Amino acid sequence: MSETVADPATGGDTVPARPMAPSRPTAPSQTPAGPASRPALSERDLLHVNRDFYDALWARSRLVPAERFNTWPLVRSLMAPSRTRLEVAPGLRPRLPIAGTTFVELSEPAVRELRAHGADAIVGAVSRLPLSDAAFDLVAALDIVEHVDDDDGAISELSRVAAPEATLLISAPLHPSRWTAFDGLVGHRRRYEPDEFVAKLARHGWHVKSSAVYGMQPRSSRLLDWSVWQLQNRRERAIWWYDRVILPLATRFQGRLELSPGMLDASDVDEVLLVCGKSDTR
Repeated sequence: MSETVADPATGGDTVPARPMAPSRPTAPSQTPAGPASRPALSERDLLHVNRDFYDALWARSRLVPAERFNTWPLVRSLMAPSRTRLEVAPGLRPRLPIAGTTFVELSEPAVRELRAHGADAIVGAVSRLPLSDAAFDLVAALDIVEHVDDDDGAISELSRVAAPEATLLISAPLHPSRWTAFDGLVGHRRRYEPDEFVAKLARHGWHVKSSAVYGMQPRSSRLLDWSVWQLQNRRERAIWWYDRVILPLATRFQGRLELSPGMLDASDVDEVLLVCGKSDTR
């Protein structure tokens, strides 16, 4: 599980689990299955779907270091007080630095490439992290929990491995009413109402310290339809352009990540990045 071509610069996902190939693009307003109507998949099925696509994706992609993304100033500010760091499902787009970070990733090709660059990387899923309790001062899980059916289980695992005063960096897409064909294509299982997401994190022992607008799903319906069609019908070519052309340009010209204290007004925000602290009680 990792990201999608939706947001090469600031976050977002990487390309869907499996292309569908309709005869023409589906307009967002015509999306047949929103988050409420998507059938639940077993953990085994989700693992199979993601490995089926992402193994091939990361085998053809190059590692982009954390310093290239606009999250880097934030990450750098959090590194000094964090002796131990974990990032879950980064693919080859980690937001935490290779040196000194443990990575848990579902895709074996991604793990091999991370290790080739000196990373401490292991194969595993967010639903069952192969790690000790209370082991990490900084935990990152960006664009992950919306991809699994048991998001409470995933967040519980992130809480389990986090130290008592840990920081959690987590992001997710917002507003179920904004569900489009692109969400289904990239493997989202849901979008969150902002208050619902904050409350869910609180139930697992996290409070929001600051937040920022994150992600970059196309706002133009025509551009969105075009992106969906390309990914459904010309997947390999779309991945090549994303990895070799779009991503390098996007990271070079990306905007600054603007943090707000607490939870920002997310009424018109498509995706949010949250900096969370661990509460004293669960």
